[in-house]
Amino acid sequence: MADGDLFHRATVNPVLTPNDWPYRANAVMNPAAVRVDGDTLLLCRVEDREGRSHLTVARSPDGLSGWRVDHEPLLSPSPDAPAEAWGVEDPRVVRLDELDAWAVAYTAYGPAGPAVALALTKDFRSVTRLGVVCPPEDKNAALLPRRVGEHFVLLHRPRTVLGGRADVWLSRSADLRSWLAPERVFSTRPGMWDCEGVGVGPPPLETPEGWLVAYHGVRQTVAGQLYRVGLALLDLEDPVRVVRRSPEWVLGPQAPYELSGDVPGVVFPCGWVHDPATDELRLYYGAADTCIAMAHASLRDVLDFVMTGP
Repeated sequence: MADGDLFHRATVNPVLTPNDWPYRANAVMNPAAVRVDGDTLLLCRVEDREGRSHLTVARSPDGLSGWRVDHEPLLSPSPDAPAEAWGVEDPRVVRLDELDAWAVAYTAYGPAGPAVALALTKDFRSVTRLGVVCPPEDKNAALLPRRVGEHFVLLHRPRTVLGGRADVWLSRSADLRSWLAPERVFSTRPGMWDCEGVGVGPPPLETPEGWLVAYHGVRQTVAGQLYRVGLALLDLEDPVRVVRRSPEWVLGPQAPYELSGDVPGVVFPCGWVHDPATDELRLYYGAADTCIAMAHASLRDVLDFVMTGP
């Protein structure tokens, strides 16, 4: 699908680069996105010049400009957490009203490999770590914003089952600490744009049609890996069941800031915000593992598009 048919890139892209940071950084990317006290808040992955990542908050009144970037990370590798020794990466943030807190799902990276960890914050000034909840190798985790039945639901991408394939799975928990065995949700598709790996992007958005999922899909080419964005819809009360899935990608690397950087050819979404008053859905993503960009669409148009899928 050509750019502009569904998602439109912001004309001010990239919206954040390392030059916007109040301290030295090699790259900023893969942000979670929420609305807090009238601001758009991005929890950004920041890679330092040692090659390790931490998570820092940036706020903007309009979600495009006037960013206020915190001078200290919200979440950085803890000396008490060996699983984070090599960095904390790729957050997804969701509001859990029953806990009166925001939950951060992120990748803890250490000698054993990437693992899924959780933390809670009430104010984006301090966090309470819940620790690793899915051991290596696992990543690309996002919570649903409410329980389904008696359980919290976590979508994630383990490589420890089915011969190491990078598929999307689902786990359930009564307390965010102990998790039941994963259930497969959807897989890579041989011969297609998402044949090498798939991983959930932002926390799924609850709609009357189902849980709207944006995910990244990977294909290996002679020039390297390409990361693009696709859509799926999961059943509201049985989210392991896929209702629809788009055959085509809806956002792929085309702009110069997506084709040139530390890892060219990457668009990697981790956050979105929806404005019910205008129906605008803003998708925030990492571009070329170097900067942050935004693309927007009407939620109604997105749902109409994904409902045409098989």
